[in-house]
Amino acid sequence: MGYFCKFALQYKYIVLTNTSIATFMALLDSNIVLISLPTIIRDLPETPTVDAVWIIMGYTLIIATLLLAIGRLSDIYGRVKLYNAGFAIFTLGSGLCSISPNGFSLVLFRLVQGIGGALIFANGTAIITDTFPPTERGRALGINQVGGVSGSVIGLILGGVLTSTLGWRSIFWINLPFGTFATLWAYFKLRELSVKTKGERPDVVGIGLFGIGLTLLLLGLVFGSVNGWRLPYLGLVASGLILIAVFTFVEQKIRMPMMDLKLFKIKEFSAGILSNLLASTARGAVSFVLVFYFQGVLLLDAFTAGLRLIPFSVAFVTFGPLSGYLSDKYGSRWFATGGMIISAVSFLWFSFLPFDTPYRIFVIPMVLTGIGGGLFVSPNIASIMNSVPVIRRGIASGMSSTLVNVGMLLSLGISFAILASSMPLTTLQGIFAGLPPSSPIDPNLFIQAMHTIFRFMAGLSLIAAISSFLSRSASPRLSSSSPSSPSSHSSNRKKEKKKD
Repeated sequence: MGYFCKFALQYKYIVLTNTSIATFMALLDSNIVLISLPTIIRDLPETPTVDAVWIIMGYTLIIATLLLAIGRLSDIYGRVKLYNAGFAIFTLGSGLCSISPNGFSLVLFRLVQGIGGALIFANGTAIITDTFPPTERGRALGINQVGGVSGSVIGLILGGVLTSTLGWRSIFWINLPFGTFATLWAYFKLRELSVKTKGERPDVVGIGLFGIGLTLLLLGLVFGSVNGWRLPYLGLVASGLILIAVFTFVEQKIRMPMMDLKLFKIKEFSAGILSNLLASTARGAVSFVLVFYFQGVLLLDAFTAGLRLIPFSVAFVTFGPLSGYLSDKYGSRWFATGGMIISAVSFLWFSFLPFDTPYRIFVIPMVLTGIGGGLFVSPNIASIMNSVPVIRRGIASGMSSTLVNVGMLLSLGISFAILASSMPLTTLQGIFAGLPPSSPIDPNLFIQAMHTIFRFMAGLSLIAAISSFLSRSASPRLSSSSPSSPSSHSSNRKKEKKKD
């Protein structure tokens, strides 16, 4: 008995360590590629501005499209198998990215990485939940998230160092030894503890409508902003919106939908998920815009640009756990609302800064942006999860994560559209490549577009603040009979079933 307990104790930390490495690598990859993007554009032949944007967007698009579908497949076939496959695919994708001969091939190989990332994200948290008892689960998930956020911060520094010393291909080499070791470790050590469901099947129609609709919408935004808003590109945008509308209709009719839209009947869930989508759309392109401001306009190297972005990430990391702890005691509404108001103020501040603003001034709204995001995220997720019945928390979490990724994609697409519509394509290409202009250009072209982007972000943040404030999940000490309590929703669902 003692030996079994010792093995179980060791096993849960094997799970935590392995899944934390996976989360660390997946989130490190986002920032390490972003900070290296201008160098990639300069070095790779045939890398137009559009390809550069899709190097970032393609990775997130695949994750957003597949996240919920993989969650359903893991319930059917087991989480550990899919998680192991994700680690292997992510590592393989990293190796392929490092040997990309041109921009188009790098976009394709980033999609392979995205498939691996989706398999990791969809199953890592669930594997931790299966392994740790309820009394230790929150701490384990917190450690896992700290690992992920640490990856996003370290990616800014490591990406700059590797790109400046060994070249941009080295940012993908770093994944190979750790990914290979962790893949083999997971294969030989992790065991399936989940109970597989029978009679379930993935929502193929929903996956297709959602993924194709979102892709067409983004393609229309990107190509239309670069080539002019001609009929074919307007048609792509319209087709994407129509498919997404059809998706929402279909999801209400099928028995096992990709998204459970009935949850939107819960006011607290609707308010929380809407503010989450708006907040991610507001902040999703902040690093994207600032990277090209530092490297494309100020012509800083990747390492210096990475260092200048660190205060934003550190502020986010510092205030995230603090707001989560305080919201558990005092309620989520005011922290989430306050975070969005602070974000709106910081974005407005950015929108008035001139081209030659000293960094000591520029860093203040950057830190405020991190504080606002950190204050918002944990309380918002808590309000969403606390508003739904226990048996629906899995799909609620998946819907929230999916819409966060959708918001980031929209943020990138809209920000790029504003940039591309504000200056000649040759100027934009030079800024994205971080190259000194061949002929004098007015840096205010980029600054004016940046101001427009940040005003757009400020407006979305204010709407998100209103949505957060309207949520009634102000106190964590809700009675079991309150309308938003899980037991109440569960009983309501039972009544609905009887009526049916």
